[in-house]
Amino acid sequence: MSRRLWICGAVVVALVVAGVGYVHWRHDDTTSLRWAVDHAPAGAQRLSWTDWAAVREQEHTDLGSTSSATRLHQFLSRAYDDDLSSASALVTSARVLQQRFGFSPASADWELFSQAEQGAVVMLHLPSADLSDVADRLGELGFRAPSDPDGVWDGGPDLLARISPGLTGELQYVAVDTHDSLVLTSDSASYLAVAVAAVRGKGATTTGLDGVVSDAGEPLSAEVYAGDYACAALAMAHAGAADQAQGRQLLAAAGQVNPYSAFAMSDEPDGTVRVAFEFDGPDTARTNADTRAALARGPAPGQGGSFGERFGIDSVTARGSLVVMRLRPKPHASVLSDLSTGPLLFATC
Repeated sequence: MSRRLWICGAVVVALVVAGVGYVHWRHDDTTSLRWAVDHAPAGAQRLSWTDWAAVREQEHTDLGSTSSATRLHQFLSRAYDDDLSSASALVTSARVLQQRFGFSPASADWELFSQAEQGAVVMLHLPSADLSDVADRLGELGFRAPSDPDGVWDGGPDLLARISPGLTGELQYVAVDTHDSLVLTSDSASYLAVAVAAVRGKGATTTGLDGVVSDAGEPLSAEVYAGDYACAALAMAHAGAADQAQGRQLLAAAGQVNPYSAFAMSDEPDGTVRVAFEFDGPDTARTNADTRAALARGPAPGQGGSFGERFGIDSVTARGSLVVMRLRPKPHASVLSDLSTGPLLFATC
């Protein structure tokens, strides 16, 4: 099946390598995904998560900050083929990050890329040993150091272009948080300052996503949408006229479809893809569980073919105000990167 590497510009959240194997990085007994989302700046509408430590474990790859660019490329190629890297904002910049910045998917624990109307920011958790080298590297690259050690390193588009023309704009400005072992980056210095304040408990953080994020557990990668964003991004209006007509017929046959307040889709360690929608109450959830189950067994207008060609359905259940779908991808199917932009199965309004 042909694939498109879907990258929005920048990256998501966490595991720490510890001797043999790995252990999940936690904070106050929450999952690393939950911690990262809880510390994203207020107004985040789309949050894209990659647990790099878990993905490296999944791919049986032992990498670190000193690994070669060739080995990093081989790892990212396998992660791409397995649909585990599509949520990252840093993949296209990975080689330069590894060679010159002192961090990359080879050594990061996790990455969260959050997007809001006001701006976008990448939150990256690093082992503390690697974090100590980042500030020195930034200075060598030409970033202007902040007067406050916890402030924003000033780079800008011209500096980034001199370092490498292939770097994502989300790396123009950088902040280093030694307390939580984080590197945060953005294409806006002012928005990065807002994100830093949110991480440190001095600014408002995103809300309304707790139910779907908690249901996701500790995924390898995930997409989390607020309801308003999902309504615009996953609408049948993005499909062609013929696909829209077919979509209306399928929706009419399947039953009622209601807007939801939050959505999460995640690649789970057991190989399944988990989808959670949050509705306004149990009755609406039960109605939409039946509707979504019917849609998931039919054609996929706007994407081509059928959903059955992409995945099997383990279960579709209503749990309180949530509808939870457990999908089992077919061999070589790119379910997360394909369906997280799908206009029918996740249509809301």
